[in-house]
Amino acid sequence: MAQLVKLQDYTSRYQIDLKRYPTQFVRLKLMQWERMKKEWESGEDLSHWKHENETEEVEEKSRNHFFKKMFSFSRKKKEQPWEQEHEQDDEWQEGIPHHKEMDGDDIPEELSTLDFEPNILYHPQSMEELKRMYIDQLFHFQLKWASSTLREKSYVDPKYHRDSLLRALTQNLPDSYLLFYYPIFQLKKAPIEMGIILLTPTDCLCIQVLEEEDQAAFIGSGDRFWLKKVGKTDKKVLSPLISLKRMESILKQLFSHDQIDIPIHKIVLSRNGYIDYPGSTYGVNFIDKRKFPEWFSQLKRNPSPMKHMQFKAAQTLLNTVQTTSFHRTDWDMKEAENDK
Repeated sequence: MAQLVKLQDYTSRYQIDLKRYPTQFVRLKLMQWERMKKEWESGEDLSHWKHENETEEVEEKSRNHFFKKMFSFSRKKKEQPWEQEHEQDDEWQEGIPHHKEMDGDDIPEELSTLDFEPNILYHPQSMEELKRMYIDQLFHFQLKWASSTLREKSYVDPKYHRDSLLRALTQNLPDSYLLFYYPIFQLKKAPIEMGIILLTPTDCLCIQVLEEEDQAAFIGSGDRFWLKKVGKTDKKVLSPLISLKRMESILKQLFSHDQIDIPIHKIVLSRNGYIDYPGSTYGVNFIDKRKFPEWFSQLKRNPSPMKHMQFKAAQTLLNTVQTTSFHRTDWDMKEAENDK
């Protein structure tokens, strides 16, 4: 599953520590899958089964004491090479800085956030059915990671729980892919909403989506507007190339500033429609209903592990994004008021 690093302007735990969470996500995903599979095969209730990193519970009455203890632990931990704890590709482990919470404290996030415990909601008849149940629950957990930290929380628009493209990208692509789904950048004090940015181990994909009515046909040109045909109805729509070129320009500037060398590919995507571009546009790949299955299949087959340059690019983007969130205490008060 591709990792949902940033969703809109929601707070994300990947912003707290990009070095830790990608590896942690993969470990958690595999560990809980083994638990769920074992429970399905044996018929036993293994909901009590915990990873060693999850056995410590943070009780409210001892929270302050616990934090002080972990502060001391985290200082000691910084003196030891992170690479010794994670047998991953050394190339991407180097040079990725730790990021702290807003007030500068080093909080043990994993103890409060590794609470993903998928349940067998009904008895699947096959391993494939079990896998589908598992990744559906993991998808909702990803939304949680992409909208909350230990101290902050963002309101998630319910549409993202039903977003078929978001599900397709997260549930079908490799774990080594890092997804920025319509992030909002803060540039020169102005918010700029981007399209979809997908960082593979070797490339950066800029994606603009054209998905409106099923079977719609988009006639492209070099002009500011394209023509959309649905049955006998014609309508002008803003050319996706405008925002796509803006995305490329912004990313090139950011990558150049941080000396990041990663190819940028521009894509106009329509899974349910057709794109006809009679001219030639250098560097833009038009993926419509006819080409999508093959393109997506190739995207899923990338076997490369996570890379240092990929993480460096992701960190640059995270340093630029805008975040809108509430402190958890404020959020809880707001929810309590809504419940009245």
